[in-house]
Amino acid sequence: MADNPRWKRRPEGSTWGDWGADDQEGRLNLLTKEKALGGIAEVKEGKSFCLSLPLDYPGGTLVNPRRNPPRLFPTKRRGTANFTYPLKREDPRFVDVICDDVAELTLQYSSQWDSLAHVGQLFDADGDGTPEIVFYNGYRAGEHIIGPVDYRGGKEEETEGHEGAKALSIDHLAAHPIVGRGVMIDLEAHFGRGPSFVDFEALMRVMEADKVRVEEGDLVCLRTGYDRVLLGMGKNPDATTLEANPGAGLDGRDERLLEWVARSGAVALISDNRAVEQIPSRPSREERHAALPLHAHCLFKLGVYLGEMWLLSELADYLRAAGRSRFLLTAAPLRLPGAVGSPANAIATV
Repeated sequence: MADNPRWKRRPEGSTWGDWGADDQEGRLNLLTKEKALGGIAEVKEGKSFCLSLPLDYPGGTLVNPRRNPPRLFPTKRRGTANFTYPLKREDPRFVDVICDDVAELTLQYSSQWDSLAHVGQLFDADGDGTPEIVFYNGYRAGEHIIGPVDYRGGKEEETEGHEGAKALSIDHLAAHPIVGRGVMIDLEAHFGRGPSFVDFEALMRVMEADKVRVEEGDLVCLRTGYDRVLLGMGKNPDATTLEANPGAGLDGRDERLLEWVARSGAVALISDNRAVEQIPSRPSREERHAALPLHAHCLFKLGVYLGEMWLLSELADYLRAAGRSRFLLTAAPLRLPGAVGSPANAIATV
């Protein structure tokens, strides 16, 4: 691989540079018009399923203490709330009544997409022996992904403001529409809702038993039943219920599983659980390692997108009863430049 303007060495097994020096789409490059037609060909009945939880689920901050539920409030008009606002206040001839509101969102609170800027690593992309903070295809902290700390030139200085992701932003996922073939792997049917680390061997057994086939360009969904656990708590999650029903998760420490993700050509891995992979992960044998090994493998190395806490169970039940695993998936995030994640407005059509 030739040198890139941002890196001299890439992570082993990565796709950095495979779609050009300035690629920001990763495996979206495999979601071609032919793959979209392949998804459309899976529509037999025209029945659709919403795959997104309400944006105010799971409720509270127990599932993730850094992510808050949305807050709705009205815009202002002449110093007062612009909500159920009669325009006759401005002109007695008017009969209109206006409602206009604002949403304050934590973008990865509910059903969500992760952009390729969501997780990077300390990695020696320059080959000078000193690791830098880099993201997929060598995009740099402080230069392309810019928060309130400047890391350039080995510094770590507080700055004013927050510019967000000038590269690898979630709006790339919106500008290249997600329309393709979804493939459902029903983990709950085989493992229940207790804690399970699904390694390569376990995943292959499930896929063989259910006759599931994953091909290049597919959007892979993994049902664990965690979505129904969240809904069942009615926006008031409790630790006992969550700890008893964590659901299955992929084993990010299993090298054979990671190799399968690389070989599969999957564009995205999507689950109804918190992280697609089981968290916390199994202990690593290496002194320096990723806390989220599947995230690192997918977002940082391969350009594979991750979807989390999707509403998959109703669709999975339907597909299992029908003896099917494939469907048309359309799943646009918000087209919000600079953001590293977004609610997932996902629809399955069978």
